[in-house]
Amino acid sequence: MSKAIQNILDHYPAAVFRNRKEHILEKGGDKKEITANTRTVPGIITSRGCCYAGCKGVVLGPLQDVCVIVHGPVGCSYYAWGTRRNKAKGRNGKNFVQYCFTTDMQESDIVFGGVKKLAQAIDEAVELFHPPAVMIASTCPVGLIGDDIHAVAAAAEKKHGINVTAFSCEGYKGVSQSGGHHIANNGLITKVIGKGDMKVEEGKFRINILGEYNIGGDGWEIGRILKKIGYEIISVMTGDGAYEELINAHAANLNVVQCHRSINYIGEMMHTKYGADWLKINFIGVDHTIKSLRDMAKYFNDPSLTARTEEVIAQEVEEVQEDIEKYRKILNGKKAVLYVGGSRAHHYQNLLKSLGVTTVMAGYEFAHRDDYEGREVIPSIKEDADSKNIQELKIAPDPEKFKMRLSKEEYEKLSKEIPLNYYAGMIKDMPDGSIVIDDLNHIETEEFIKMLKVDILFSGIKDKFVAQKSGVLSRQLHSYDYGGPYAGFRGAVNFARDVSMGITTPTWGYTTPPWRKEPAITAEFAVAAGGAK
Repeated sequence: MSKAIQNILDHYPAAVFRNRKEHILEKGGDKKEITANTRTVPGIITSRGCCYAGCKGVVLGPLQDVCVIVHGPVGCSYYAWGTRRNKAKGRNGKNFVQYCFTTDMQESDIVFGGVKKLAQAIDEAVELFHPPAVMIASTCPVGLIGDDIHAVAAAAEKKHGINVTAFSCEGYKGVSQSGGHHIANNGLITKVIGKGDMKVEEGKFRINILGEYNIGGDGWEIGRILKKIGYEIISVMTGDGAYEELINAHAANLNVVQCHRSINYIGEMMHTKYGADWLKINFIGVDHTIKSLRDMAKYFNDPSLTARTEEVIAQEVEEVQEDIEKYRKILNGKKAVLYVGGSRAHHYQNLLKSLGVTTVMAGYEFAHRDDYEGREVIPSIKEDADSKNIQELKIAPDPEKFKMRLSKEEYEKLSKEIPLNYYAGMIKDMPDGSIVIDDLNHIETEEFIKMLKVDILFSGIKDKFVAQKSGVLSRQLHSYDYGGPYAGFRGAVNFARDVSMGITTPTWGYTTPPWRKEPAITAEFAVAAGGAK
């Protein structure tokens, strides 16, 4: 165990020490396995979200043409509204991303039940907005009182003749927002994907982009590059995504997966149900964008597509090369910490490395062990009671729409060359000596920043001001503050520019918290030593 890790753990009482030491390791050290996807120690200030946040806030929220009604108190709706900067342009005059739909449950609804109020909310949403689909996301009180949102959804679907899907994503399910991702994936695969009539066509470069949420316009920039090469994007799950596109997702020839943790379930289930392979890609950073584009071209194995891929790569690299080099001179030698959800803590390490920035520590809020160590460890992960709260669907091949895209021989050959239906995890790409940490908390953030002499922390809003109060720049990678897009070639320049501006701003050196200027508490003895009052 490294000295830095030992110093952190020494802050804790024995029980917390035993827990937290399993969530931290040094790459290249004796410890090879990390504990993840377990409950946070009570009392520790975690940066995790809840199950509802993962379902509604992450996966369902970016769908532009769906009315996502939150069945619960208004505070839950407000929490998941407009915080992720999921951009959407809207199609066919329908863009509901900026709206906040809620049943606004009151005390009387908790006592007497809220199903009538939910049914009325669906009626009003359909009458006012005429959406092609309505989705219901439940919060904690609903699960506690037992409102049957699925029965309400079934009745509303029959009444209005549109798709109405309910998601029992009460916040207390699972250990973090990861449980909500899984629940959202289950609902989409059973009630939405495959309901369209588009046919699979050979020779088409049709893809779905999975786990891309269009933060700051990332999805648009990725789409621009892929369309320039010649790909047809059937659907995006779910940034700037649409119900009318998701229903035809089964017709894609390949699924490309950006955020592994939030959407790998659909990748696997679509592989089983429709025969479509999934490919782990990373469009963050110039080098990995190039690799991802070449891996996609290898999958389709078409000379014209391969040639066009190389043409576009050459054009895009030429456009950004000078700017990247300019910002590299500013950032070279800096040290960073990445603590983000999804696959971002992995993806951004390569981009930072290309700018001369060393990632000294990285971790995830809600990852499972396979996000760290690779999917080969999945059989050895022990299922606990929290995991059993989330339904594991039994998927079978669709009798009409299943179609294998590759022969067994082609699949075996190709899987040795590209990450086909596989994710290697974050740790393998990290340099020896760096620290890997799961479910980082506030005290650990403060102490590691000091010990590792970090120049910048990339995390979320809950950690941002912990760093900045310490005089260290922090940039949000959950919502990009007010920047972006950061994906693709042009996105790499945007990222480098924003970080360079932040790192060269002298503000952080002027930050002195008041408790360093004067004591927070002053006192004097009421009784002198050995004397009387």
